[in-house]
Amino acid sequence: MGSPVFFPVGIFTLLVATTALAAVVEHTFIAQNMTVNRLCNRQVITAVNGSLPGPTIRVREGDSLIVHVFNKSPYNFTLHWHGVFQKGSCWADGTNLVTQCPIRPGHKYTHKFRIIDQEGTLWWHAHVPALRATIYGALVIRPKSGHSYPFPKPHREVPILLGEWWNANVVDVLDQAIATGGLPNVSDAYTINGLPGDLYQCSQNKMYKLNVVAGKTYLLRIVNTALVAQFFYKIANHNLTVVAVDASYTKPYTTDVIVIAPGQTVDALLVANQDIGSYYMAAGPYYTAAIIPLDNTTTRGVIVYRGASPTTMPLMPALPARNDTPTAHKFSSNLHGLKDGPHWVQVPRHVDYKMFVTIGLGLEPCAANKTCLGPLGSRLSASMNNQSLVLPRRLSLLQAFYSNVDGVYSTDFPAKPPTEFDYTNGSINANNPAFFFAPKDTKVTKLKYNSTVEMVLQNTAIIGVENHPMHIHGVNFHVLAQGFGNYNADKHRNMFNLVDPQIRSTIGVPVGGWAVLRFTANNPGVWLMHCHLDSHLEYGFATVFVVENGATSETTLPPPPADLPKC
Repeated sequence: MGSPVFFPVGIFTLLVATTALAAVVEHTFIAQNMTVNRLCNRQVITAVNGSLPGPTIRVREGDSLIVHVFNKSPYNFTLHWHGVFQKGSCWADGTNLVTQCPIRPGHKYTHKFRIIDQEGTLWWHAHVPALRATIYGALVIRPKSGHSYPFPKPHREVPILLGEWWNANVVDVLDQAIATGGLPNVSDAYTINGLPGDLYQCSQNKMYKLNVVAGKTYLLRIVNTALVAQFFYKIANHNLTVVAVDASYTKPYTTDVIVIAPGQTVDALLVANQDIGSYYMAAGPYYTAAIIPLDNTTTRGVIVYRGASPTTMPLMPALPARNDTPTAHKFSSNLHGLKDGPHWVQVPRHVDYKMFVTIGLGLEPCAANKTCLGPLGSRLSASMNNQSLVLPRRLSLLQAFYSNVDGVYSTDFPAKPPTEFDYTNGSINANNPAFFFAPKDTKVTKLKYNSTVEMVLQNTAIIGVENHPMHIHGVNFHVLAQGFGNYNADKHRNMFNLVDPQIRSTIGVPVGGWAVLRFTANNPGVWLMHCHLDSHLEYGFATVFVVENGATSETTLPPPPADLPKC
């Protein structure tokens, strides 16, 4: 497992000036239940290859990846390659009921795709409710042979996967929330590389440890795998230099705190330049929604310098306040793309399709003779432009698109909200039930191949305000601007960065604010856009783009693989 297989140039290679060989990297993933000890409990979880986190996949840009997925768990699930473009391989995206039906217990599916025009850190995870809490791992993409990083080569590269832990079956936790229309119970701990750290019960010896050598530089590949929590991450007495986000290089940005939303990745250089000793790394929640309960705990690991005394007490970093939005906004708004660096993409200047999309929580009426635990005795719901997405059950949206099946979806997702209002004024919205209930539909946006989309994402305060991490499958986007309050084109377009904006696949839209994205629909297929908070996706917090075929065979969606799971 995990060993690269080499083929001659012309089979699985990019055509480059050199004669360097690309690789086919092949893995076997077996998802099944296992028992682990955490927080004084023995808990059954579903994991891949008996480990939490699952295996780290390491490839080079241009490689082909083959992953054989065997489902030996009791649950249906799909496996998603978060942030991978999947150019020409939309069927391998692994999005439940969007690009494929789930893999049933006792069945298997093989993902095959190439890593094209991407370097940095991405990740893989289950794309069904709750299982993402334990089925996940890092995907590390290095430059192809003969190419280098746009920064000094680090001594070592270290995945740092931040997550959540429940002293319960996570599937049952989310199922209970869905059944009652309320929110899931909060997690019992946060984790670093699957370990909670010594601030939790029975966890003194369950803490991640990173050994370092003074004077050396380490590339931390930080991933937020959490279902709900956004994190502040710090290392005592050390700065970090951000060099990439979501597998896109950035202009180096030095900071003492990383802010990372669910689904996002941050590559940061750590220089071991402090006194010989031990230093805690810590992650705690960045919390913006008053109506959502908070796991108000802190996970930590430890960095130990070679030669440090084992009796030395590590230093602890001071994390920001849980609701420190200015610090969070400073971090996210100070990132810039590495203009003209590897795989840099200029901002498209011509825009073919403009969208203004409101995002946020709402309500769904409680069924007769039922007791619901959402606000006002209703069920929680969520929507984009007053449309709450319902996914099909009998086949995937991609299969419906490819086979021209009628009646599965409509192409009339609105490009603007049906009603303009004071989006972020909670005191007004809370007293207007007309905004609470969004229709449940399967409406998508159809885009011509290679068209350019500009989208304003506007948070609302219908049921409280929140920082929403929004993820688009199949493409990256430029973040042109972000701010607070209601977006005003006349006022805010002069804030647009059209020179070196950050490029991402997941953006944390500021709490009570907005963000402007621009992307090119250059990838035929069906692509989900959704809030990366797990319960919110179940509530309908999503929309879908259907990108039409281009004029050539290279820009046309291929037929489905023979082993594609059936619903």
